[in-house]
Amino acid sequence: MAEQSGTVASDLDQFLAEHERRAFRMAMIATGEKADALDIVQEAMLKLVRGYAHKPRAEWPALFHRIMQNAINDWFRKEKVRKYWRYWFSWDNNTGSSDELQDPLEQVEQTGTHKPEDLLTQHNAMQRLDQLLNELPPRQQQAFLLRQWEGLDVAQTAKAMGVSEGSVKTHYSRAVHSLRAQLKEHV
Repeated sequence: MAEQSGTVASDLDQFLAEHERRAFRMAMIATGEKADALDIVQEAMLKLVRGYAHKPRAEWPALFHRIMQNAINDWFRKEKVRKYWRYWFSWDNNTGSSDELQDPLEQVEQTGTHKPEDLLTQHNAMQRLDQLLNELPPRQQQAFLLRQWEGLDVAQTAKAMGVSEGSVKTHYSRAVHSLRAQLKEHV
C-alpha cells in the first residue's frame, strides 16, 4: 500500500512539474501580476494534491484547470472589490512598473543561430499576442488557453471551465477569430 501511495505521489509530482510553467503563464496573462499569478498556481496545486490525488491521473488535467479557473475567477472578484475601495479612498493603485514583471520563459537561454531581425519580429509578435490575450474577455481567454496551450479537448475544457461544450466552442471560436483578425501583420 505504501508503495502505491509513493507511485501516486511521484505521478502527482511529475504532473505538477509538467504543468506549472504553463499554469503560471495562464495566471500571469489573467492577472498581470507575478505575485498573484504565483499565488493562484500554488493554491491550485495544493487543492489538487489535497482533494484529488486519489483520482485517476487521466482526470487530473481537467480538475487542475478547473481549480485554476476558479482561483482566477476568485481573483477577479476580489480585484473588483479592491478597485472599488481604492477608488473611494483614492489609493494609488500602481503596484509596480511593468519592468518588474519578468516572464520566466524569457529568462531561458535561447539556442540556435537566429538572425537578429527574425528574433525581433518574433519578439514583437509574441508581445502583441500577449497584449491581445490580455484584452480578450475572460471566458474567451480561458477557452483559448485551455484548448491551445494545455491541449485539452472540448469536453475537458468544458469541465475545467464549468460550462457546456457548446459554450466552449463559442468562446474558443470568438477568441480565435479576434486574434486572427488582429494578428494579420504578424502571420
